[in-house]
Amino acid sequence: MQIGLTEQQAQQRLAQQGENRLAAAKRKRPLSIFLGQFRDVMVLILLAATVISALLGEITDAVTIILIVLLNAVLGFVQEYRTERTLEALSAMTAPTARVFRDGTLTARPAAELVNGDVIRVEAGDRVPADCRILRCRGLFAEESVLTGESVPVGKHPGAPEDTDNAPGKDTLLYTGTGITQGAGEAVVIATGTATQVGQISSMLSQIEAGRTPLQERLGELGKTVAIICLAVCLIVFGAGVLRGEPVFDMLLTGITIAIAAIPEGLPATVTIALALAVNRMLRANALVNRLHAVETLGCTSVICSDKTGTITENRMTVTRLFAGGELYEVRGSGYRITGEIRLGKEICNPAAKPDLTALLRCGVLCSNAA
Repeated sequence: MQIGLTEQQAQQRLAQQGENRLAAAKRKRPLSIFLGQFRDVMVLILLAATVISALLGEITDAVTIILIVLLNAVLGFVQEYRTERTLEALSAMTAPTARVFRDGTLTARPAAELVNGDVIRVEAGDRVPADCRILRCRGLFAEESVLTGESVPVGKHPGAPEDTDNAPGKDTLLYTGTGITQGAGEAVVIATGTATQVGQISSMLSQIEAGRTPLQERLGELGKTVAIICLAVCLIVFGAGVLRGEPVFDMLLTGITIAIAAIPEGLPATVTIALALAVNRMLRANALVNRLHAVETLGCTSVICSDKTGTITENRMTVTRLFAGGELYEVRGSGYRITGEIRLGKEICNPAAKPDLTALLRCGVLCSNAA
């Protein structure tokens, strides 16, 4: 009896269902990111002031204002473009592979090629590539904190053949993005891509429209206030001059010139530079900020509610102490990296010189299927 699909069946279903990928936010083009820097009210006012200054023959003022606007736009563009590329690189690094039966043979394939009906094999340490119903398993446990926030692994067992509903919370299913912590088994794919539980979440997230930050709201209000004041000053100066019998055209130019002089040209650039400095400080602490104005919003935050497991922490257990032969050893190193050392007190210890420690490490190796 053949296990899984044939290569031809898999290719036909892949053409019908599409690749096993989550919904991604629309990729921003560099030109779109750059033009997006000119949407603030203050920037639009400065652009208008540039045009009016040029028309009035004030070329020096026009050049000064446009340089300030361009500096502001370039700083914002560089930050958003750099973060956009970094997030894309991180996303590419998380693309999983899967061991799937094709033509009865177990092969490693990109998870994007999985389709409904594929039979995959999973074991401890694997990341589940699609929503699957368990066919056979031995002591299988899955960590589902990515969906439930609960770090305690969930025991799994085979499900009924007619069960094709990938509703959350079933102990007969494996869900995309969850991790196998113990045991091994085989499962048939019942949902891929945006049809998975994680895929439905990603679809909702991709539809969220980015709102304006409190700082942008306040700068927008300031821009409107400045525009009203400038217009009022222009009208008052123009009206007063005309009432005194001054030439109408001269008073119009005078009113416009005074109004332009009242515009704080350096404000947008000053705000952008201050935010860029804050972003660079956060970057040195390995924190990515997608939008400059989000820094100010984070600074105003007084309470942060966060799920700990898998977000603030990695949900990975590593050994830091060993007790063997009546002696306590310290294991140094970072995470799953193979660099590190074992110390007994302040001295670096060679495990081969400690029979009890060697026996303990051998037991650990024999109880693990890690490679």
